[in-house]
Amino acid sequence: MAKKSSIEKNARRSKLAKQYAGRRARLKAIVRDKTLPMEERFAAALKLAELPRNSSPTRIRNRCEITGRPRGYYRKLKMSRIALRELGSKGLIPGLVKSSW
Repeated sequence: MAKKSSIEKNARRSKLAKQYAGRRARLKAIVRDKTLPMEERFAAALKLAELPRNSSPTRIRNRCEITGRPRGYYRKLKMSRIALRELGSKGLIPGLVKSSW
């Protein structure tokens, strides 16, 4: 089980990223648009830099929804390999058959 503070910090980051997503996308579109004047693009870049760092989706860490483990994460299932193995052994994941020989 991961530290509660790490899990909560990541939750705050994802909340901020969702909150600022529209504003960030508009500013990025202005910065990338080569037809606009350089001053306007530079002003948009400065406004983009003023946004909170944790509002960037890049800073969100994929974590297991069950244990909070950051490594060995399966995106499709949103859980770590260890949680997947435990739930698979108990037969709680439909379609998953744990091999044994």
